[in-house]
Amino acid sequence: MGRDEPETVGATADMGAGSYPVRFEPMAVEVAVSRGTRVYDVAMALGLPLAQSCRGEGICGRCGIRVKRGAEHLSPEQAPERMRKRSNRVDADLRLACLSTVHGPVVVTTDYW
Repeated sequence: MGRDEPETVGATADMGAGSYPVRFEPMAVEVAVSRGTRVYDVAMALGLPLAQSCRGEGICGRCGIRVKRGAEHLSPEQAPERMRKRSNRVDADLRLACLSTVHGPVVVTTDYW
């Protein structure tokens, strides 16, 4: 499989209603997930390296992801996420994977992948 071709995990070609593709770059890994699935859970299920020390409980602020496309398809940033980002000095442009849920197609990366 070429570098530009995604490795597809799950049934992205045959997505049902309420199922959306989440693509992780630069690994070109894409998977279909149900609406409301946390980005953190998707990365963990795929075995992708995602910084964290609180096991996805929204405390450490280390699981910052950069949304390349589809930011409007993630859950809106709420006060707890903004607070964690401020207290942990996380770039305001990043979203915390453990506090972001999928509501449409998205493409994400991190600064360390």
